Amino acid sequence: MFKVFVRYPTFDEEFEIARRTTGTPVEDPRPVLSAEDILTLQRSVREVPVSDHLVRYALALVRQTRAGEKGVPDFVSDQLSWGAGPRAVQFLVIGSKARALLQGRSHVTVEDIQALVAPVLRHRIVVGFAAESDGVTPDAIIRRIIENTPVREDELTRDPRFQTIFAS
Repeated sequence: MFKVFVRYPTFDEEFEIARRTTGTPVEDPRPVLSAEDILTLQRSVREVPVSDHLVRYALALVRQTRAGEKGVPDFVSDQLSWGAGPRAVQFLVIGSKARALLQGRSHVTVEDIQALVAPVLRHRIVVGFAAESDGVTPDAIIRRIIENTPVREDELTRDPRFQTIFAS
């Protein structure tokens, strides 16, 4: 679902990891949630409302990664050799619903989607050889896509480029 960058542990953390995982367990693990609890949480996430506008916004972000398609920015076609598929939109929306709940809200916002675009897309897009040689990263391309995508519904739906993307 996400590609999240995790740093190496500190010396003390790694010491504790080594100590705990190479000896005899001190305690037996105890379940924290039941299977029913997990299913309830999953249902709760899916029940979080998301407006059609925010689904369109998520689609606009994802569809702009598809190099060579109509309406895609030139910099994307120049720098990417492969874009994200439909599962990226699904994970972006469902992840945004979960994030909204974790932030104490019962609805999805633009900020939820923007916060998850990079973790969702960074391993679903392929930077072309020339761009990679120039040091271009998936995150840099994703940032540019976010910067070049209108947030407001009226701006997004009136923009001729996005009308093309939505019509294809």
